[in-house]
Amino acid sequence: MIQQLSGEPIVELKQVTKTFGSKKAVNRVSFTIERGSITAILGPNGAGKSTAISMMLGLKDTSEGEVLLFGQSPKDLKVREKIGAMLQEVSVMDGLRTREIINLIRSYYPNPMTLEEIAALSGLTPEELGKWAVKMSGGQKRKLSFALAIAGNPELLFFDEPTVGLDTSARRLFWQTVRGLKAQGKTILFTTHYLQEADDIAERIVLFHQGQVAADGTPEAIKSKLTRRTVSFIADADGQQVIRLLHEVPGVTDVYEQDGRLIAVTSDTDTALAALFRAGLTVRDIRIDQGSLDEAFDQLTMSQGEAG
Repeated sequence: MIQQLSGEPIVELKQVTKTFGSKKAVNRVSFTIERGSITAILGPNGAGKSTAISMMLGLKDTSEGEVLLFGQSPKDLKVREKIGAMLQEVSVMDGLRTREIINLIRSYYPNPMTLEEIAALSGLTPEELGKWAVKMSGGQKRKLSFALAIAGNPELLFFDEPTVGLDTSARRLFWQTVRGLKAQGKTILFTTHYLQEADDIAERIVLFHQGQVAADGTPEAIKSKLTRRTVSFIADADGQQVIRLLHEVPGVTDVYEQDGRLIAVTSDTDTALAALFRAGLTVRDIRIDQGSLDEAFDQLTMSQGEAG
């Protein structure tokens, strides 16, 4: 498990199970999320992540175990006043302009953001604020959904696939805004199918597979545990001599040649390079590569699927 950030636990799942008929969508899951962190909840479809988030939001009850937000039930009114959520489905009320919907949601909270702050953070223009909400485009509705999530100035934010359908610049702007919210001390949980986003944005990843937490750690820790690390170079010395030497180095599992480069798969690139230098073998254009989060995701879910 990841070493928790010091600070107040905002979200606690304690041996949580959710059963639908004979299927356990979530099976004895426990973890804690600390204040001011950004956590990605990842997993293939049907892995249990959406069910877990629904229980955190108080939209579903647990079959066993306990979910606490700020030390209380997610359904407690004082808790609801501290959370905001941006879900995949964006539905808006008929007969109201964008500005009116935002002000209506703001009125439910004791310390909401101002309309000006919400517009600036969400990117809603004065023209869009004056639009009938039902006539907004898909992209405009995503901005409105984000605006409603932050309207109450929440301490804890849930974003479910927040950048689906956004172009590259809009996606970049969204995550820039999220980092700004974290800088204010807000706690953020998000799901995404764009694994590069999780790698770039999240400080911690909780990976669900078959209803359980299959991995929990920083992106770097998960990648180093589950993916291949390689050191590659061009050898001026006899290639076969280099290959023979590397095969004797502890931690090296494979050595091969590709496109004129020798590539060693190893758990310790420093040891492999040190062995070459000690032997006085001349190598150049050294590159060290770590597998991607996509590779870690695939390896974990495939290997556990085969094991189960």
